[in-house]
Amino acid sequence: MPQPHHSRRVIYDTNTPRAMPAYRTRDEWLARAAELRIHILVSAGLYPEPEKCDLNPVIFGRVEHENYSVEKVHFESYPGFLVTGNLYRPTGKRGKSPGVLCPHGHSHQGRLEDNEVCSEPKRCIALAQQGYVVFSYDMVGFADSRQVSHQFADTDSVRCLWGVSLMGLQLWNSIRSVDFLCALPDVHATRIGCTGASGGGTQTFMLMAVDRRVAVAAPVVMVSAHFQGGCLCENAPSLRIGTFNVEIAAMMAPRPLLLVGATGDWTKNTLAEEFPAIRRVYKLFDAQDKLSAKLIDAPHNYNRHSREAVYAWFAKHLRGGEGKRAPKESLCAIDKLPDLLVFYGYEHPHAGVNENTLTSHLLSESKRLWQSGLPTNPRSLNQFRKTARPWMRDVLSIDVPCASNLTVDVEERHSIAGQEVQRFCLGRRGDDWRIPASLRWVDGRMSGKQVREAVLIVHPNGRAAVDGIEGSPPNPFAGRMALKGRLIMSMDCSQTGEAIAERDESVRFFATYNRTVTSWRVQDIVDALSYLESREDVNRVSLVGVGEAGLWALLAGALAPSVIRCVIDVAKFADTDDAYAKRLFVPGLRKVGGIRTAAILHAPRPVYLHNTGTDLDMDCVVRVYEASVTEGPLNMQTSKATAAQIVEWLLER
Repeated sequence: MPQPHHSRRVIYDTNTPRAMPAYRTRDEWLARAAELRIHILVSAGLYPEPEKCDLNPVIFGRVEHENYSVEKVHFESYPGFLVTGNLYRPTGKRGKSPGVLCPHGHSHQGRLEDNEVCSEPKRCIALAQQGYVVFSYDMVGFADSRQVSHQFADTDSVRCLWGVSLMGLQLWNSIRSVDFLCALPDVHATRIGCTGASGGGTQTFMLMAVDRRVAVAAPVVMVSAHFQGGCLCENAPSLRIGTFNVEIAAMMAPRPLLLVGATGDWTKNTLAEEFPAIRRVYKLFDAQDKLSAKLIDAPHNYNRHSREAVYAWFAKHLRGGEGKRAPKESLCAIDKLPDLLVFYGYEHPHAGVNENTLTSHLLSESKRLWQSGLPTNPRSLNQFRKTARPWMRDVLSIDVPCASNLTVDVEERHSIAGQEVQRFCLGRRGDDWRIPASLRWVDGRMSGKQVREAVLIVHPNGRAAVDGIEGSPPNPFAGRMALKGRLIMSMDCSQTGEAIAERDESVRFFATYNRTVTSWRVQDIVDALSYLESREDVNRVSLVGVGEAGLWALLAGALAPSVIRCVIDVAKFADTDDAYAKRLFVPGLRKVGGIRTAAILHAPRPVYLHNTGTDLDMDCVVRVYEASVTEGPLNMQTSKATAAQIVEWLLER
């Protein structure tokens, strides 16, 4: 399936230009869109979806105007954590009205900003006057939303490991805001729109991508192939690995979508670049009439001209006003701040909730949900796999290559200690990165079409530590297995052996756009396994991870169900935040269950876990194996296994 090219030689950032892949069929796009939805939710720490608490909405402080009213609102997106804002309603109108969410950008006054460049209140008033129920809500850390700052979780590796981020918090607030609007008795729950500019535009297209209740959308001055957003709240870890804002915005198809750009910012190419790219997706649905774009001759804005373009789009697609005169914005007076601020003269009902208590709640919920989902029998193990394997694959940013996409560049062949070693480089078509690798076998046992078992050995010091150097004896285990007729493969995973390259991780939001070293190492192992499985002279593949590389192999094996057995050196890894941050850092890896989930995904395959030490609780893995397999293919020991023990275990299986 096509995806934006992602090379490890390039350090991506928010300003790296992107190009939209070509999708040939509707089914191809729908499959990609389903992947992207999971990806966004995983990145935001919202997969699987958190349990929704009662909103406990409070609506008060109503101020009546001639044809609309304004009220103050707060409700709980998480227990005790409040979404705050204002509710604008049309007056003198019977029956239900369409609802519109209005997230705001990074202007100083937030939802209360009112000037020629951007006026949040005027937009809400105009929409209410046109017959919509409008909820304007705060970004986290703005106006009345002060329980958590707008720098929440920045540079915090522990929160990152658990999928806790500012963007995830804001996306959840948006999802709960849809819940709030849909629950109002005067709102059509099937006619929900969303529009915001700049950072509010990001909130708009992220929400519409994951929540199909958004029926019509208009992200303003934000959908760009050249700039992805400059704030922490727009850059969740891993979010834009293999994708970008234009592809995310295309997920609205075939629902009505209006793009509004400005000549004076990064959306100046909207009509020539982003709009045609998204239009190709809408064409797959024969829904080109559901997509439109406007370019406003102005700097970065949500000014009157931009707003009126959105009013016309909503009138046509949300109110069914085709053929009617496009709504215009009339002069209006903005309410005074005391009438709009939720907590002006009003005591905060959950003043004790802060960044620490919220984080504690989110981590506790993640642990509880993971524990409750552990399999207890073969049937529940299958269900666990259906959820956990794609989740783990997304966290690690892994894609399993097809054989036709792999390339092999053969290097020299020589003999070491009576065995043949063929060195080569494994790569992918269209990517200039190569994985240095070696094959080892006993001379005379690779002739003809003999089919044999292959064993991939992954070492933290690369292939040289397995092959032996300049005539020195090979790794004892590798040599013994080759003598037993196995084809042995070794490799230099990313940043090991000959695969060490400069890597500047100092760019802002590095993890939003680039894989971690651990992720690349796991990908290398997956590619190597795919290569071995594609060989005509190989009928089955085993995986062995040595030392620290055992952890990478454990993760890779969890995503390679065709591997028949694994020997994993757990390297005395402790299942703690500190250990993951220092030795196995991947955003979201703790939330998915880390190496314990990986070990469970190996079941019921025979696995030999050794060197576990005494600080790693693997009881849950033992229970899964006991519940799902009649015999006991799980072998565990706290000490490090010898080469003889590993060979004996592999040969008896």
